[in-house]
Amino acid sequence: MADLEQAIKLLTRGCVDVVSKEELENKLKSGRTLKVKLGCDPTSSDLHLGHSVVLSKLRQFQDLGHTAVLVIGDFTAGIGDPSGRNSTRPQLDREQILQNAKTYTEQVFKVLDKEKTEVVFNSTWLDPFVKTKELLLTLSKITVRQGLEREDFKKRMAAGDPVSILEILYSVFQGQDSVALKADVELGGTDQIFNLLVGRQLQKNAGQEAQVVLTTPLLVGTDGVKKMSKSYNNYIGLNDPAEEMFGKAMSISDEMMYMYYELLTSEDMDKVKAMHPMEAKKSLAKILVTRFHNAEAAEAALNNFEKVFSKKEKPADMSKITVAEGESVSSVIIKAGAAKSKNEARRLIDGGAVKINDVKVESDGVCQFETGNILQVGRRHFFELNK
Repeated sequence: MADLEQAIKLLTRGCVDVVSKEELENKLKSGRTLKVKLGCDPTSSDLHLGHSVVLSKLRQFQDLGHTAVLVIGDFTAGIGDPSGRNSTRPQLDREQILQNAKTYTEQVFKVLDKEKTEVVFNSTWLDPFVKTKELLLTLSKITVRQGLEREDFKKRMAAGDPVSILEILYSVFQGQDSVALKADVELGGTDQIFNLLVGRQLQKNAGQEAQVVLTTPLLVGTDGVKKMSKSYNNYIGLNDPAEEMFGKAMSISDEMMYMYYELLTSEDMDKVKAMHPMEAKKSLAKILVTRFHNAEAAEAALNNFEKVFSKKEKPADMSKITVAEGESVSSVIIKAGAAKSKNEARRLIDGGAVKINDVKVESDGVCQFETGNILQVGRRHFFELNK
């Protein structure tokens, strides 16, 4: 009984919705190897720590002996999941979907146990589903009111923005994934709760035992304000270099650090909170770099961080940037990869985040330097300048 209680405590840790805890307990008591489903539409090729929150939850099920079923939504990605969005998501072509799916699956195994993971494509059952009367039979048991209950749909319609029939059907297709797989548990972010509950209902309609639904919070980005997203430039990518990943983790606030611990690790929170915040943050950064790289890379990243930030030394290994005669500081920053546009580079300059040999650059203009001078952008990025 103690083992069961510990398992439930672990699996529900950090979750927002658990539908229902009693059903989860009964499924775990059965002694069966559970099918734990996670659906993902490969709409992007890059994953970040925000994605790893629910992947880490899936890994916890694997560590308890259960099977992870990763559903690649090659069918549903062509529609576009409207969850949490205020507009229709652009549809992707088949070639882009498959390319994203390839890089997506390569990255998820930085978190998941490949040997305990089944990777399936939902076009396998949804293509025939939409071509037969099965779709019509399924829709006959769903009311228009149920289809429009989603908060994001209500907000869009209230604002006079369109909601397509195809988007309304999205939750039906995702729910049909659960029916086809006979899923025991489905995981998702909090923005997925409606779709996951539709899956429960469709399973009941099909005479199946309803899946347990667990949702995890959307991870707040390194800025401490918005959800983690590449478009907000507040993300820690699963493919980020070790030193960059370590540095980004160290940049989060102490308050955010504890959320990261709870959602991304299985560490004892009482022990974490008893640590000095700086040491706790270094430990978190090491855990993350070890997970997505290795222990040696994590130790090297820690040493580099302490050298650069604690001892105020420059990193030993810096990229070298060749600067053309008359080239502006903003252009050099873009060339170094520290900004994507002139506007972004100038914002960094205006914010006091750019230095050359420890002297703050006050405004954009011709880059004034001597060969061997160090360009610093923000706290973590250093470049050696050459003519």
